[in-house]
Amino acid sequence: MSRTRGAWNTKGMWAAGAALVAVLALTAYSLLAGNDGGGTDTPAKGGASPSASSPASPAPTYAPPEDWTEPERWTALPRGQRTDERSSQVGFPHTTEGAVAMAAAANSTAIEGGKSTADEQMRIFHSYFGKADQSSENAKKIETAAQDTDKTLAQEMGVSAGQPLPSGAYVRSHVVGYKIIKKSDDEVSVWLLSVVVQKNGETKKEESSYTRTLLAAQWQDGDWKTTADSMRRAQTESASQAQPPMVAPGDEEFNAGGWTAIRAAS
Repeated sequence: MSRTRGAWNTKGMWAAGAALVAVLALTAYSLLAGNDGGGTDTPAKGGASPSASSPASPAPTYAPPEDWTEPERWTALPRGQRTDERSSQVGFPHTTEGAVAMAAAANSTAIEGGKSTADEQMRIFHSYFGKADQSSENAKKIETAAQDTDKTLAQEMGVSAGQPLPSGAYVRSHVVGYKIIKKSDDEVSVWLLSVVVQKNGETKKEESSYTRTLLAAQWQDGDWKTTADSMRRAQTESASQAQPPMVAPGDEEFNAGGWTAIRAAS
């Protein structure tokens, strides 16, 4: 079943600014910072453009198109075969779509109630990263960065740091499209297109934004995992390619940019 314009392309989807993107500081980028054997710069440095190297880039605010343009490419990504002890889907098939499905799962988060950014980032770290990258040093680095984001989020929502979010408050990220950068049997690099929604309380207005995130998947130990090595290669591979636009499915630029829309799996 095709999506309708009302489901994807409402005016509310274009109102949010960069504040929403902070929670999408994907764990993979924390792995790369200072993990190149010489304490090198974070991906935001090193000569690449900010939108290419940042974990997630906010879409600019603009009016949605008047007419819905049907996406030319649709995919129903496979589900993981099981759920791990952290309630993450794992066990994706050894296919390109399986790699993208893992990447989408690792970039889909829900921060609400007593669940913090740190909780979600540590879940992603332990569920979706290769064993060689799961060091205590990396875990501490990621947890510290996520705690800083939680402090900012608490301030935005009017609660003290460490407290649960207000009733009805949430920040959620959901992947709606992807574009393959490079693929092989055992490694896939991909741009992910996500919609991020934030609501600061029951009576507050929900704000939304589209983001573009670079992620890589490497086949290890019978499943797809993100690794520091695969992320470095993905950054190199993406540097020579045009970045797809951050637009909603239904926008004519979605097709021109080479995005594939994601259907819900059956």
